[in-house]
Amino acid sequence: MNSRREYRGNRAALFDGIEEGGIRTSSSFSSHEIDEHDNDRGVDELQDRVNMLKRLTGDIHEEVEGHNRMLDRMGNEMDASRGILSGTMDKFKMVFETKSSRRMITLVAAFVVIFLIVYYLTK
Repeated sequence: MNSRREYRGNRAALFDGIEEGGIRTSSSFSSHEIDEHDNDRGVDELQDRVNMLKRLTGDIHEEVEGHNRMLDRMGNEMDASRGILSGTMDKFKMVFETKSSRRMITLVAAFVVIFLIVYYLTK
């Protein structure tokens, strides 16, 4: 029963300015014209917001596309580096699997030690 009173109250508030046979005018503009003007202003504001969001999403799309291209290039470069490193590791394996690997290790260690000594002396 209470909801029916609320319905009647809401209905009365909604149709408060309407009389039988037409709209009551309280000023030089009718309430319909004022409401239409408010609606037009609201539509214009909404259109501005939609345009702003459209530009924003376009900018985000361009940024994402740029990042995807960069990631693709990095992936390709990493694959190339992986190929080079695996080739180098294969060569090291061949060198160290031979019988003269002790001599090779000694030679490499000597070069590293000499390089470090020269580096610290010149610093």
